[in-house]
Amino acid sequence: MNHKIHFIKTSLTLIFSICFLYLAAQTTKSIEILDGEKWWGGHISLASQMPFKIGFKADLSHNRSNQAQPLLLSNKGRYIWCEEPFVFEFKENQTLEISEIKAEVQHGQNGNSLQTAHQYAVANFFQFDGKIPHELLFNKPQYNTWIELIYNQNQQDVMHYAKSIIANGFPPGVLMIDDNWQKDYGDWNFKPERFPDPKGMIDSLHEMGFKVMVWVCPMVSPDSENFRFLYEKKNAFLRDPLNPKEAKMIRWWNGFSAVLDFTEPNATKWFKGELTRLQKDYGVDGFKLDAGDFPFYYNTISNKEVSPNEQGKLFAEIGLEYSLNEYRACWKLGGKPLAQRLADKSFNWKDLGKLIPEMNLQGLMGYPYACPDMIGGGEYRSFLGLDSIDQNLIVRSAQVHALMPMMQFSVAPWRVLDQKHLEACQKAAQMHAQFGEEILELAHQTSKDGAPIVSSMEFAFPQQNYEAIHDQFILGNKYLIAPILKKDAFSRMVIIPPGKWKDQNGKMIKGPRQIKVEAALDVLPMFTKMN
Repeated sequence: MNHKIHFIKTSLTLIFSICFLYLAAQTTKSIEILDGEKWWGGHISLASQMPFKIGFKADLSHNRSNQAQPLLLSNKGRYIWCEEPFVFEFKENQTLEISEIKAEVQHGQNGNSLQTAHQYAVANFFQFDGKIPHELLFNKPQYNTWIELIYNQNQQDVMHYAKSIIANGFPPGVLMIDDNWQKDYGDWNFKPERFPDPKGMIDSLHEMGFKVMVWVCPMVSPDSENFRFLYEKKNAFLRDPLNPKEAKMIRWWNGFSAVLDFTEPNATKWFKGELTRLQKDYGVDGFKLDAGDFPFYYNTISNKEVSPNEQGKLFAEIGLEYSLNEYRACWKLGGKPLAQRLADKSFNWKDLGKLIPEMNLQGLMGYPYACPDMIGGGEYRSFLGLDSIDQNLIVRSAQVHALMPMMQFSVAPWRVLDQKHLEACQKAAQMHAQFGEEILELAHQTSKDGAPIVSSMEFAFPQQNYEAIHDQFILGNKYLIAPILKKDAFSRMVIIPPGKWKDQNGKMIKGPRQIKVEAALDVLPMFTKMN
């Protein structure tokens, strides 16, 4: 009898071991890394660490406060795609290991470059639909009230900011009124004590040439009338696994709130209704839709079982109904007409250096309608308590923005800069406006073929050993832009790719070669490719 029991136990152990190995095989995939092969993809915020090095590991289910895509691409034309998030790691044995797989992993090769791999991804994983966000987001600078007003958004100062834009020689464009204009999270009405006449304010801004966007989020304050209505009547919130009948209170940067569950049609209908009402009642033109980060959806119960990434995607899809939109976090919506801003950067030179690789990666991952955060950075705490402002940093940041798809001011240059630096900033803004129609034309072309508006040297000029260049970018396929990214620098080395190029002084340069260029405070080094 004991022998039979032992035999049964041994057999069961063997069966379970086989099953475990089979399941592990289904949830782990190893791909050999080719000689000279480099990889990009996943989280936009990791771009400055790309191409990935051996030992790097990331989990696509963990949001890093920016856009993400379940896509990896290599300079050998290879691609990896999965409809669900996965973990990837570059192993010492020269393999790329994909694990925690929850859906089919598609991988293969198309051509032999980053560009051809991207073309396959566009055709098969995130087709573009011929639409772009509102044209004004591209052809004029944007202005956001965040750094100037922080949580003290109010009508008087918003109007002062707008009037100062024009008075200081900056072209009007989109004006975004940031967080705390509203009565409460989920109560999307202007605070009457701060905005005595919001419709009159917006009418005046329209007359001045601005379009107006306001900040919104999927949070609802628990001690509010709208919370009680949405909880009791609409079943609109994510619920707590420890108490499934109760709404889960999520800790985020503004305290604790309930979060709308966008798998519940009542929640989506209510939120869209609020946005439409803001347009109808006040004349609001569009929305900055913030706080769609995946961690806000962890450890919750929703009406329909979806991943935290998918909840973030459902929130982002709301913006498709409003041509004036902006997101900072997104999942798997490549090719869609959504304006995607980089995550908040601190006011320092190190973070300035992250803008170009991250913007290049956005185009590669299917998010080309992009904005490189706010000029100088959107992380407001890095502006607090400063004895003085590094004025060169503001100017060089504006120059990075000048020939990007979108350009956004927040800290007021006229408040923090002397005349010399202010004029250099004005010049950058005017450059963006001058190139606005060309940038807009590129955006329309991108909406048809998916080609990035701005791209890396490696993307535009394959097989030239340009994969490590993070401080230059290509606009369309015509302009090479090489901003100054180092403190107190007024010159830099520039890699000129193959072909004939003309600098700003009309001098012809034949590539490939490396040259040193001078760049005074008001100069953005750029080169035009000649046919």
